[in-house]
Amino acid sequence: MFIVNVEGAIYQNGNWLLIRRSEKEEHGAGTLSLVGGKCEIEGTSTDILERTLKREIFEEVGIEVSNLRYVNSSSFVANSGQNVIDIVFLCQHKYGEPYAKSTEEVDEVLWMTTSQILDHSELPYFLKDNIKLAHKLLSEIS
Repeated sequence: MFIVNVEGAIYQNGNWLLIRRSEKEEHGAGTLSLVGGKCEIEGTSTDILERTLKREIFEEVGIEVSNLRYVNSSSFVANSGQNVIDIVFLCQHKYGEPYAKSTEEVDEVLWMTTSQILDHSELPYFLKDNIKLAHKLLSEIS
């Protein structure tokens, strides 16, 4: 019934990691977003959201993350008409230097401050909302 998508709000040295989605992507081509992807059908399994997110982050930008903390969830209808549930996690950068590893999915990686994201006129409201919530969670656990 739903596609389940997970995204990582990765914070390091005062900046959030964003990607510019590849122009080849079906949904959101060329836009800035958090790193993430869809859960695959696994049958009976555990930690599917967390494992999927770690796998997608490594596949797309070549870094490892840890200490995932739930930020929020939402739903939307993709360009294809499919219903999507999106879950965002705050992630701690563990290892690696991010780069556009999967050129089919990522055109560019960027580091932006919370203020830069919130003040950016072309970023979608849901990305700004996710960053606000992740920033709040980050300040609560620091």
